[in-house]
Amino acid sequence: MAMINRSCFAAGRVCGSHILLSPKGLERSHVQTSRLTTAPSTSATLQDRKKEIKEDGLDLQDFISGELSEKSKWEEYRGNLKRQKGERLRLPPWLKTEIPIGKNYNQLKNTLRELNLHTVCEEARCPNIGECWGGGEYATATATIMLMGDTCTRGCRFCSVKTARKPPPLDPDEPYNTAKAIAAWGLDYVVLTSVDRDDLADGGAEHFAKTVSNLKERNSTILVECLTPDFRGDLSAVEKIALSGLDVYAHNVETVRELQRYVRDPRANFDQSLNVLRHAKKVKPSVLTKTSIMLGLGETDAQVHSTMKELRDSGVDCLTLGQYMQPTKRHLKVEEYVTPEKFVYWEKMGQEMGFVYTASGPLVRSSYKAGEFFLKNLLKNRKMEETSE
Repeated sequence: MAMINRSCFAAGRVCGSHILLSPKGLERSHVQTSRLTTAPSTSATLQDRKKEIKEDGLDLQDFISGELSEKSKWEEYRGNLKRQKGERLRLPPWLKTEIPIGKNYNQLKNTLRELNLHTVCEEARCPNIGECWGGGEYATATATIMLMGDTCTRGCRFCSVKTARKPPPLDPDEPYNTAKAIAAWGLDYVVLTSVDRDDLADGGAEHFAKTVSNLKERNSTILVECLTPDFRGDLSAVEKIALSGLDVYAHNVETVRELQRYVRDPRANFDQSLNVLRHAKKVKPSVLTKTSIMLGLGETDAQVHSTMKELRDSGVDCLTLGQYMQPTKRHLKVEEYVTPEKFVYWEKMGQEMGFVYTASGPLVRSSYKAGEFFLKNLLKNRKMEETSE
């Protein structure tokens, strides 16, 4: 069964914490919305809500846009953006987004449930789900599918995916069934990702590659991005996926070099991730390589700049930067909410450094919709040029 991964940022990795759009969550958020718009909350209600957030993390209501989400109100926000000792930061207005709606969104969600498939978009609680599934501004419908189950062999401190030393065995029919389902959706761009499977000899690389090849056989025009684990540094596994027919090879470094041991599982590290991205480009020079960084974990501007420079010097083509959001109280606290203006600064910096594409914003995730629209057109133009030569 194809499952979904947290992002988070996402991927994301996909990578950061996002909205879980479950019927229960929607029902609860509806009640809370009504409460906010009809009558003042009592002291007891506020205390209950604070306790709920502390225990379970943020839910859908915390991200629903309201008056303060307007840009004209951003500059008026006077809440703390950097965490003090013992403090839990309040969610600033620019991290509020709208409830996902639309024909495409509902159709995709219904199909997923019928086929018993799950997406990173849901499981990673991504705030961009309505825009991606609905087609959004650019009418490019996308989804992110997580392969190889919902249980990871690693335990990164930003990620809420459940862990185990030996997860359930792979479903041998998953590559075929996943490709069949995706082809039926009529998507323009799909992201395939997975949990880490250190219990498997090849980390699941063959399973990944089979899914890509099955998908391309059914729909040769669909663009496929693979957001992969690091395979413990096994470059033969990286090569297998890079040569599977994919269009974009993504692997997330997650954070700056200096915070790797603090944020990621000890089996992951910055140099190992860089080697994955370099090798994918080496074995298939035409492939676009992509990575993602979460901000708000305590990194400095100098560290972000240095990390971006190392990525570009290693030949990484595309970079996404987004806000880290704590999934539960058991995970790393948000040290800072980075302002939209600062994200614009990093986007401009990425462009100046020569990245083919830089997506930078509070709600940007490694599989962000607008980036996929850009990459879709870039890849098609490249293929047209190759055909004409």
